[in-house]
Amino acid sequence: MPSNDARNLAQAAVPTAVVGALAAVVSAVVAGGEGAVGAVVATLIVIVFMGLGLYVLQRTAVSLPHLFQAMGLMLYSAQILLLFIFVALFKDTTLFNPKAFALTLVATTLAWIGAQTRAHMKAKILYVEPEKSGHSS
Repeated sequence: MPSNDARNLAQAAVPTAVVGALAAVVSAVVAGGEGAVGAVVATLIVIVFMGLGLYVLQRTAVSLPHLFQAMGLMLYSAQILLLFIFVALFKDTTLFNPKAFALTLVATTLAWIGAQTRAHMKAKILYVEPEKSGHSS
């Protein structure tokens, strides 16, 4: 993964992990150990899903730039759908507190989207590729 891609991933994953850690503490206080486990599982799911999505989107931007916008819309729609499926699958689980899981899933997803948006706004993205030195037109 090129350094810019790794930086983009870190700029979204770190704030998401912080929100997840805070959610785990709050969930532990409110719902006990099951609440903390639910918050941790939700945080891991969001970081993995969104991280893989970011990776796929960055690879698409390089290899198929004409499909970038459509791929982004499709990818985010699929991610949100998968997160809803996770909430539905685990709504009656006894492994962890489902309410803490669902609330943390929403909070960390919003944290990821906000952090990714901020990282994109602060990035210095070239609109035109500069010419290589030594080549004159």
